[in-house]
Amino acid sequence: MRNLIIECAKKYDADVVTFTSAANFPKDSAIFQIFPEAKTVIGLGFRVLRGMYRGVEEGTVYYQYTTMGVENLEETVMPFAMLQVANVIERSGFIALPQRRHQTIMKEENSTNPEVDYTDIFRGITAEMQLDFEETAVICGIGEKGIGGRIINAEYGPFIRYCFVLTDAEIEETPKQAYNLCDNCGECIKACPGHAINDDGDVDLWRCAVYYNGANGSKNPFMPPDAFMNFENRLDIINGDADFDSEEAKQILDNIYFYPPAKHFYRTSICGRACDRACYIHLEEKGLLKKSFKKKFRTGEDWKLDTKQFETLKREKEWNFTKKE
Repeated sequence: MRNLIIECAKKYDADVVTFTSAANFPKDSAIFQIFPEAKTVIGLGFRVLRGMYRGVEEGTVYYQYTTMGVENLEETVMPFAMLQVANVIERSGFIALPQRRHQTIMKEENSTNPEVDYTDIFRGITAEMQLDFEETAVICGIGEKGIGGRIINAEYGPFIRYCFVLTDAEIEETPKQAYNLCDNCGECIKACPGHAINDDGDVDLWRCAVYYNGANGSKNPFMPPDAFMNFENRLDIINGDADFDSEEAKQILDNIYFYPPAKHFYRTSICGRACDRACYIHLEEKGLLKKSFKKKFRTGEDWKLDTKQFETLKREKEWNFTKKE
């Protein structure tokens, strides 16, 4: 059955397939609350194609990463692959429970998911059990956890998404490989247009959401000159330096209307996961990725827009106001 699962998963676009004994997980893991009889956890990894990032990397087309690299994978490709793998298992007489991330359900009362509209998130939901997806990915051998909690795969770096299938079938484990990819270089920290990752590698998800959606004018070619005119700290917001709490973050997000969102609750990523791209570029330059391409992901300097237009407009409005008085 093991080979049949691998063959099926690969057929339906999984790039990484791993098998791990459920005994490797902590006894208080959600796995055993979801399925106490679980014997094996099957990890399925799906690379996000490098081409999905090209538009953001070059400042041209922005919807492709979200619609194809996030929405299509999470809502179509990954669920279908899990169902097909589950069918293989259940045809063999065992039980299979597909596990995908609930993008709009969070246990934390005051947190958010940058990829979806904050108004669509259900918070403080503890009855709905959900795996710790990053921990599960590490234990299953899909990758290692790097700065900011991102999962880094040996072939695709941080350009990977993942899901799991729990089963009561005992399946031979995948040999564990040693990962030594994240060297704490801090490139992901420097790349974030909103300084959402601190020096300890912790992510402020509300800051991440604000700048994921495009609040930094130097990285958003769609931002009009009068953006955030109702905010006293508009220039700090536009430059990625503003201090704000979760309530203020919501107000900023409510005023980011410069580019239409994707469907299925997903927001269009204007930053294009700048942190992940910086991580990938570093890994590629160091020769740490097993998967190579004929051309490097980034061949020149990262682009940046001049934000003087926002400063000029502010001065003009202040001058007009003073003149009228």
